[in-house]
Amino acid sequence: MFLLDSNTCIQFLNGRSASIQRRLMGTKPSEIKLCSVVKAEMWYGAARSNNVSAAMSRLIAFFTPYESLPFDDVAAVEYGRIRGQLAQAGLPIGANDLMIAAIALGRELTLVTHNTREFSRVSGLSTEDWE
Repeated sequence: MFLLDSNTCIQFLNGRSASIQRRLMGTKPSEIKLCSVVKAEMWYGAARSNNVSAAMSRLIAFFTPYESLPFDDVAAVEYGRIRGQLAQAGLPIGANDLMIAAIALGRELTLVTHNTREFSRVSGLSTEDWE
């Protein structure tokens, strides 16, 4: 099971990565998850686009086949643990990325991201780069 990071979604929507296109289209929608944090980042991007209405419509169509996971109490526990470990090691990551990692860990999902350098700091997090 996979959790998509924002950069993977953006590359797919913009048609910039044939490998992401192939992997996403070749994977059952039931095996792919989104999360509220990634969706928030995507909504923000749409709100800043030149054609807000079209961008939002495109997101709705993209989001529809995938289950969306919230930042819940399980993720909150993981967030606290991860943030504590990273702070102690002096290797913090961004707040949104920390929440995304917590959701992935709490649900035992593989995070699909091109930002493997930052996410590799999170102990136990499984990542794949489909680019």
